[in-house]
Amino acid sequence: MATMATLYLFIVLLLLPLPYSYADPDPLQDFCVADLKSAPSVNGFPCKLASEVTSGDFFYDGLSKEGNTTNLFGVNVNAGNVLAFPGLNTLGISMNRVDLAPGGINPPHSHPRSTESGIVIEGKLLVGFVTTGNVFYSKVLGVGEMFVVPRGLVHFQLNVGDGKALIFTAFNSQLPGAVIAPLTLFASTPSVPDDVLTRAFQVEDDVINGIKSKFGL
Repeated sequence: MATMATLYLFIVLLLLPLPYSYADPDPLQDFCVADLKSAPSVNGFPCKLASEVTSGDFFYDGLSKEGNTTNLFGVNVNAGNVLAFPGLNTLGISMNRVDLAPGGINPPHSHPRSTESGIVIEGKLLVGFVTTGNVFYSKVLGVGEMFVVPRGLVHFQLNVGDGKALIFTAFNSQLPGAVIAPLTLFASTPSVPDDVLTRAFQVEDDVINGIKSKFGL
């Protein structure tokens, strides 16, 4: 009997949803509009008092506005996460608007806390990601086509069309985070030591200094 009970318990555990399969913890209340005036707690912000919550806390128009793409990469990312949209607090979702100028690139980056899906609204983009086994997957996408990037993998979007491009991306985290490879390596504060970068990329100091100069360092 003990053996059968152990087997049943094992089967039940296999069928139950596992907590680590979720990017963010499940909420235990209808909503928890973030009180951005308070310091973040372990997994989000404290809740505003229910008496202070209004309809406006559940609506956000930030993704309706085209971003300024006159920068080094020709891209603007408007992040609709909990920091901009407090109503997302504890709900485990967020969205970004990504505008790209002709030839613009959303440079190689990763989201440590979330899987990403996206849909092309305007233009034509090369979308790609690299696995932990160094396998590169990519495809040129047009309007209405979707993509997905598994959590934590390095990926990019490159505008390969003749005009501007627009995509909307969605995340299973209220604050997915973004590690942007070129800025992380060449524009951090304090700087990553040059001897680390020269050895990692197998180049001379002048190459590293030349790259850093692009970011005003």
